[in-house]
Amino acid sequence: MFKAIFENVRQKSPLIHNITNYVTVNDCANMLLACGGSPIMADELEDAVEITAICGGLNINIGTLNRRTIPTMFAAGKRANELSHPVILDPVGAGASALRTDTALELLKKVKFAVIRGNISEIKTLALGSGTTKGVDADVADRVMEENLDGAVAFAKGFARRIGTIIAITGAIDIVTDGERAFCIRNGRPEMSAITGTGCQLSALTAAFITANPDRLLEAVAAAVCAMGLCGEIAWKRMTGLDGNSSYRNYIIDAMYRLTPAALEEGAKYEMR
Repeated sequence: MFKAIFENVRQKSPLIHNITNYVTVNDCANMLLACGGSPIMADELEDAVEITAICGGLNINIGTLNRRTIPTMFAAGKRANELSHPVILDPVGAGASALRTDTALELLKKVKFAVIRGNISEIKTLALGSGTTKGVDADVADRVMEENLDGAVAFAKGFARRIGTIIAITGAIDIVTDGERAFCIRNGRPEMSAITGTGCQLSALTAAFITANPDRLLEAVAAAVCAMGLCGEIAWKRMTGLDGNSSYRNYIIDAMYRLTPAALEEGAKYEMR
């Protein structure tokens, strides 16, 4: 299943418009190139709507939100919806400030998203309309673990059904659901949290996977999540005593570049609920 999905990404090389945060923009571009996609970054209002029109998918990330780019997000999202291009939202830090929370909630009202990907605190903020996060990381009490997995899956399914959007909650155990089926994914390494931007890279990666597989959105999101986690595992095996988180970041991108569809199919670790 995931083999064919990844093959489509490699063969179609989807062009993805990213309105993303400036902390990780370069890593997102390189992750898209590594998976076989093609990135373009445009956050100026006059430029972004035209760029959205020539791209296959749109990735909106609110990680370094500012008043100049907020109108661009809405305009690009509207244009992508008009063209039936898939749009993904990464609500980085939703709940940590009023601006982030209000912008994310307003985006949900005015833009139709194919996928929303975030940690459980961010997703809870969107689901409940308010909430708190610890920086941009999930609050300890809200982490998805084996003992609370059933409840987290039920929550994610309910939110996905309510808004008609695929929800991807990433953490120690990842949950990807369309409201009816849920992938519980166990690929990845805890050390990935020591790198700034693995979540941002995953959102860009997900945009490429869903753009290349418009008829299998749920499976495409799950494949992207598995691929990112698997690359974290592969990259960790390369680490030496002289390597740190900067090397690890580069090794993850290298692993994605070298990953084959067959290796993804074999290495994906998930169950359905």
